Amino acid sequence: MKLPIIKHLGGFIEKNDEDYLVEAIEVLEDLTEVSSLKDEELDVIGELISNMYGALEVQGEIRKGTPKKEALNGFMKRVLGSIDQ
Repeated sequence: MKLPIIKHLGGFIEKNDEDYLVEAIEVLEDLTEVSSLKDEELDVIGELISNMYGALEVQGEIRKGTPKKEALNGFMKRVLGSIDQ
């Protein structure tokens, strides 16, 4: 996951609507079913999906009243904490 991408997607959600991201995730998840995709292509799609879900989670925290910077930092700490385990 890349924080700059999650921040950018968060800005997109603020300007538009999170439904666009949800629908994009659905499209990307459906694409993973294409049998001719190479592992590298699946990795890229997976990374995009992960960043989109991350942005949705951060925006959810912001809607609950968490300041943007705190929501981003908290999310990244949880991600890094889960990797370390």
